[in-house]
This record gives sequence, structure tokens and C-alpha cells, in this order.
Amino acid sequence: MRIISGKHKGRNLQAPKKLPVRPTKDMAKESLFNILNNSYYFPDLKVLDLFAGTGNISYEFASRGVNDILAIDAHAGCIEFIDKTVSLLDMNIRTLKSDVFTFLERNKEQFDIIFADPFYDMELSDFKIIPQLVFENGVLSEDGVLIIEHSNRTSLADLPHYKNSRKYGGSVFSFFEK
Repeated sequence: MRIISGKHKGRNLQAPKKLPVRPTKDMAKESLFNILNNSYYFPDLKVLDLFAGTGNISYEFASRGVNDILAIDAHAGCIEFIDKTVSLLDMNIRTLKSDVFTFLERNKEQFDIIFADPFYDMELSDFKIIPQLVFENGVLSEDGVLIIEHSNRTSLADLPHYKNSRKYGGSVFSFFEK
């Protein structure tokens, strides 16, 4: 896993092999951040990384100047790895070991960008719950965006608040807005 741009550009990080993760590929990640860079000033953002896994997306935001990032994952090993990396690289990333759905039901904070990267084989009904909880509970700021990464075998285009999708190999980023 490599940080593509910003303060830690080119930094390679090796996650333990025992973690149940599938980090976003560099090509897809670079394309996503090119899209976001055209719409947002990173130092002003508050970012939520759901199903954070290795923290790959959180590190990229932090390297580009985001100072308020919350990474959520239910796996203790993932949270432990993120915490170690945050300490090593001196990044402003808070972590929380929690089930994402429980967090979205109870959370009172708002975020400008919410990135969710659940398991690709998650049931479609569970994929649909993510935007439902985000919008019903006011987790997304007024001009914010929810991005869900998923397999190209899954379509989220019929969900409320869907704006568009971008496909990169076997991965798709679906964008949702208020």
C-alpha cells in the first residue's frame, strides 16, 4: 500500500497479512482523489472513513492536509494497525472500533466526506443501509459527499441521493449527495 500524494507521497506501508482487508488499488485511489481535489480544499474537511481496514484512504486524506479524520472498523487488528501507523507518521486520525451500522445509528457528528469501503460480497440490502443511515441521521454536511466503493457486479444507482459512479477495473465508486 502506497501513499500517492501530499506530505507522505511515495511512502509504502505494509499491513499485516492476517487482516481481513482489500485495500483500494493505487490507480482507483489516485483517480478518486483527482475528482475530490477539484471540488474540495482538503485542510478544511472533516472526513469519516467507514470500514477503514488498513486506513489506506485515511492516510491519503491526512497526507493531503486533512486534520480531522475518523476511521471506523469493527476489526481490532485493523484499528491497532491504523493507530500504529498514525503514531509513526504523526497524523491526525482518530480511530474507533465499532460496527459501522451501529456507529451510524448513534453518531452525532457531521462530516464533509464519508468514504465507505465494505466487503465487496456484502449483501445488497446491507449496502443500501449505508446511505439510508447517513442521510436519515444527518451524518453528511450540507455540501458533503458520501462515496461507497463496491464491486462492478453491484449497482447502487437506484438508491436515493445517488449522483453518479466511476468505474476503475473491478472497483466502482458511487457518489451520493443531499
